[in-house]
Amino acid sequence: MKNALGVLFLLCLTTHVFADDTPIGFQRSTLPDANNERPLEMVVWYPARASATPPKLIGDNPAFVGVLSVENAPPAEGEHPLVVLSHGYRGNWTNQAWLASALAHQGYIVAAVNHPGSTTQDRSPQAAAQLWQRPADIGRAIDGVTAQPEKFGAVAQERIAVVGHSLGGWTAMEIAGARFDADRFARDCSAHQKLASCTVYQTMNPASNPASKARLAADLRDKRVTAVVALDLGLSRGFTDASLAALPVPALVIAAGVPSEDLPAELESADLAKRLPKTSSQYVEIGDASHFSFVALCKPGAMAMLEEDVPGDGVICTDGDGGRAREVIQQQVISLISEFLQRSAGE
Repeated sequence: MKNALGVLFLLCLTTHVFADDTPIGFQRSTLPDANNERPLEMVVWYPARASATPPKLIGDNPAFVGVLSVENAPPAEGEHPLVVLSHGYRGNWTNQAWLASALAHQGYIVAAVNHPGSTTQDRSPQAAAQLWQRPADIGRAIDGVTAQPEKFGAVAQERIAVVGHSLGGWTAMEIAGARFDADRFARDCSAHQKLASCTVYQTMNPASNPASKARLAADLRDKRVTAVVALDLGLSRGFTDASLAALPVPALVIAAGVPSEDLPAELESADLAKRLPKTSSQYVEIGDASHFSFVALCKPGAMAMLEEDVPGDGVICTDGDGGRAREVIQQQVISLISEFLQRSAGE
């Protein structure tokens, strides 16, 4: 019943926003690379001009609730800040469509990509092992959006942020200037073997040889990025103290506060936040949020469907026992991110 009411609430809220505000557009594209070895699926939501085309649900499927957008709508005039989203391991661009839609309604252009090798439908071990490519994927998305103002609208160059969930949070921190030490992380995992981030890292095996290890340790910063947000990130204990202490852009770290052996806040997000500059970072722990409170709303029956497909995946539909509904938690997250991005821009 709670899930059914939540779906109804979100659909009513989305319809209300769409009726009162400028509509948001949505477009899909594929970003090629020079050697055609890592083409990127990219989607973009953006403020749009009025269009005769009716909105449709984007990212909607039998398990998860989508968001309303007008496909291929003409973009609104003027410059807009850009946010690029990075999904977690085995996730995809639909996971944070709820956040993309909300930010687009507030005037942001929002892009998201599927990171090759670590998405729901693409689990190539070879591509997943190239962990250093994830920040580069985000840079390519920035290139793709800024080069096409006629499609998505003009980007305000000094307002480009990255928001990532789970492994996407690691990606966001890397593109902001954090540096990863594979040896440090391996030592830490020997002491914290139950951490999901250690298990995922071992599965990807990104530092399997000296060349890969060096690429993973390199400076992967993109100086166009002016602010970052990490949503219950993983692999944070591999970041060096020096790089975090000198992080050159503001950072918002949001943690899931529901107790977890796999990804405890005190060993990931809170530990990261302690090592960031106090004057330019913010840490928020949401007590009734689970790791999956940051992905799309589940439809009634979705938990059983996911569990049948892959035993154990039903957990994706769980939040804190006795806590708030997922849609309410996500409204808090939207507010936190909106306020942070406005402060970071000096508004």
